[in-house]
Amino acid sequence: MLTRRRLGLGLAAVPIAAYGQPAPAQQAPAHQMPAPGKRAWAAQVPMIRIGLLGGENDADRLARYGGYRALLEETFQVPAKMLAAADYAGVIQAFAAGQIEVAYMSPAAYAAAWLESNGDVEPLLTTEEKDGTTSYVSVMYTRADSGIVNLDGMRGHSLAWADPNSASGYLIPRAEFRAQNIDLDRYFSRTGFAGGHEQAVIAVLNHQYDAGVTWTSGLGDANEGYTRGALRSMVDKKMLDMHDLRIIWKSRPIENGPLTVRKSTPDAFRADMLAFHEALPKAHPDVYHAVDMGNGGAWVRVQHADYQVFIDMLKQEAAERRKGR
Repeated sequence: MLTRRRLGLGLAAVPIAAYGQPAPAQQAPAHQMPAPGKRAWAAQVPMIRIGLLGGENDADRLARYGGYRALLEETFQVPAKMLAAADYAGVIQAFAAGQIEVAYMSPAAYAAAWLESNGDVEPLLTTEEKDGTTSYVSVMYTRADSGIVNLDGMRGHSLAWADPNSASGYLIPRAEFRAQNIDLDRYFSRTGFAGGHEQAVIAVLNHQYDAGVTWTSGLGDANEGYTRGALRSMVDKKMLDMHDLRIIWKSRPIENGPLTVRKSTPDAFRADMLAFHEALPKAHPDVYHAVDMGNGGAWVRVQHADYQVFIDMLKQEAAERRKGR
């Protein structure tokens, strides 16, 4: 049963009829931050290692997470270390190798980590927007002066994917285009991976590609990059003026990615991570919004079943590659 605006994306819907019907959000209970103090689990987890997905430059990622790292250390009295990966695959492989304990992931990256680690990851929470939604969208953008105003206009033009393990920057657009019987090898003049969401935007602005795809809440003022997402982050950092881009395509809603822990960590550690993050939006909103990359309302609980569709999508994508598509 869907208790909030969640996405029932079963693979039967890929080709996609719909990405789910919204349901009213439940009122989240009040949460308190865990009391400061060293825990017994520190004997097994002497350092909290947090993986940071690629898609943003290292300096900005580490700066955003500075307050978060300090608060973890203050609360649990063990060192916390930020591990900034060059791309999504770095965090996926680090989970599989037991080299990180926590990461805020995209839904497709979570699915890949689950497959790579043989199920040694567990989703705890995801972002709930202030209107109660727990989803975002993939958008395709071009330069405002490109003359391209819709997906039809992209025929014969080049497209930058963000990352092969990104839902919004790769998997979802490909699934939706296939559902429209678009032959990806023939429709676009060429496609390639830009190395991340920010890198793809920059490549489009620099005329290296005609268009790119990225993630956004799809809510709020488009001129400000919406309420959250890669575009909003770049606007806030003065890296982007949205008047230089045009949004020409938008996907159906995609479930927000999960805050993920390694399942083989102690139960008490996972419980503390859940309690810490559930309390974070109210207790330390500045830290929460820095991690959340925008203007979310709260964290809400999720479970593995919420992301099964992305595992199915990854398997489908692998099957398509074997066919040479």
